[in-house]
Amino acid sequence: MDPVPFASASRPSAPATARPRLGELLRARGLVDSAQIEEALALHHSADLRLGEALLATGALGRSDVTALLEEQWGARHVDLRAAPPDPRLARRAGVPDCLRKRVLPWRDIGGATVLVTEDPAGFAALRAGYEALFGPVMMALATPGEVGAAIALQHAGELVERAETRVPRSLACRAWQPRPFRVAMAVLVTCSLLAALLAPAFLLVLLLGVACLGLAGLIVLKCATLLPRPDPGRGAEIHQLHGGMRAGRLPVISILVPLYREERIAAQLVRRLERLDYPAALLDVCLVVEADDAITHATVAATELPPWMRVIAVPGGRLKTKPRAMNYALDFCRGSIVGIYDAEDAPEPGQLRQVAARFAVAGPQVACLQGCLDFYNTGLNWMSRCFTLEYAAWFRVMLPGVARLGLAVPLGGTTVFFRRDVLESLGGWDPHNVTEDADLGIRLARAGYVTEILDMTTWEEANCRPWPWVKQRSRWLKGYAMTYAVHMRRPLRLWRELGSRSFWAFQAMFLGTLVQFALAPVLWSLWLIPLGLGHPVRGVIPDPGMAAIALFFGLSEMTMAAMAALALQRTGRLRLLPWILTLHPYFALASLATAKALWEMLHKPFYWDKTQHGKFGGSAGGARALRLIRGGTGRAAA
Repeated sequence: MDPVPFASASRPSAPATARPRLGELLRARGLVDSAQIEEALALHHSADLRLGEALLATGALGRSDVTALLEEQWGARHVDLRAAPPDPRLARRAGVPDCLRKRVLPWRDIGGATVLVTEDPAGFAALRAGYEALFGPVMMALATPGEVGAAIALQHAGELVERAETRVPRSLACRAWQPRPFRVAMAVLVTCSLLAALLAPAFLLVLLLGVACLGLAGLIVLKCATLLPRPDPGRGAEIHQLHGGMRAGRLPVISILVPLYREERIAAQLVRRLERLDYPAALLDVCLVVEADDAITHATVAATELPPWMRVIAVPGGRLKTKPRAMNYALDFCRGSIVGIYDAEDAPEPGQLRQVAARFAVAGPQVACLQGCLDFYNTGLNWMSRCFTLEYAAWFRVMLPGVARLGLAVPLGGTTVFFRRDVLESLGGWDPHNVTEDADLGIRLARAGYVTEILDMTTWEEANCRPWPWVKQRSRWLKGYAMTYAVHMRRPLRLWRELGSRSFWAFQAMFLGTLVQFALAPVLWSLWLIPLGLGHPVRGVIPDPGMAAIALFFGLSEMTMAAMAALALQRTGRLRLLPWILTLHPYFALASLATAKALWEMLHKPFYWDKTQHGKFGGSAGGARALRLIRGGTGRAAA
């Protein structure tokens, strides 16, 4: 096909009255049979797809065949963007992200008019006036599906990378973080603490004990609130059970981002698990997001046969290398109006996407995010995997649903989370410098007035259950919590106004309370010296009634934690794990070590992403178990 077709092709597209229907052309050319046409038409009418896209999705026609039919239908010509690259200045003038979103690329100025290449000629008419206001006279040409994105990625990589790293407003982003002032503050704090330890150790311990108790009190109040009985299911934002069908309407295209980095074991399993998703393949857009220089993952994916609805998006290098940066880059290339995230080791239940589409279809526009529940398929591997399962169950089955039900800001999980794309883009996507970009985005959603709901659906993943890998992962989470807290507390009064008082104090409890609890846990542990009959500096400062009150306070904390874990196990049908609740103390003790590592990294490597390795913790056997479970339709794994 002629890659530079203009002189004869500069004519306007055929008027609508004279333009033949695509179905008529199909029948006239005999390219497909009646059954194939009916299948494509049924998909076109039930889903958010053009007929040409439906023909591609059903496999009735190839890309070049569809493009040739559209040329004839619209009286426009095809431009091969690889053989005849566009003038990059025109795309910059139109806005590169806008070109990606609309699948329209200004190609070249020819004969006093700007040629606009589109993958969607039916949608071009609504855009023509805007382009004419920008460029003057315009002509439409056609591109094969996928060519516009490929051409933009090739010519505008630098601009897209810059956008991926800076699209969150600076006032709400971590990129303004300066380690030096934090180092000075930490140096002053440590110096003062050492002086106090030498001159007034009892005073220092009482002060630290008071701070620890205050942080713990905030968490206890919040946890008790989440344990309150649920109201009527029709009220509030709680776990929604949506196993029914969609309301009348068109199914949306859903894009799924799967960030991969240095994955050499997981690709084939990932494809098998995602193939079990119960959603029309034509409406599924799975993007494997891989760093351009990640030779390991590229080789692994190249050796894996990918289905047509799964593609690789290579992320060019930049100033940092984090999961949210990669997702920000990929976001502009997504096809869907709903964007979700899965991790490399995830095994989602098959019906998740239908639940998501159904809930978004009936929810108001303020419901911008749906969070699913996470569980582990390698629970029985060892003690740590059991404790991690207890922790996740309490978080996803009790804490987050309760927080959502109370109308508070929900710190999101990093996977099985789905967004209305327009809202996600309006907020700037994910903060690429924040290593808990998920929790941060949950707070930004709430600040903007949007609602997050928790759906009763489960994704099975691999528990990180070796001590040092666990500490590395937890230190990243705690570092992200600290930076999220610091960012949003830059202007506390503004945060108060945007979140409201209840959500503001819940934010303090969830973020600051968690950090204080783990950082000062050794101070609380030291109180065990008293019942053991050993000396403790606070013994002569705090009277016996005060010590008794502290003991009761700690008892309440333990009861709250145990109640949350037990309720979560009851909801997941894993009551066999009840005895392991008694062993959570040494498990959480590791988090204090993780806190120390997080503080050190905030001083020296604030944006460093300490990656969790997948497929190394019983993932193969557990993953096979998860596949058996989701194939059988059960939502529970063996304890």
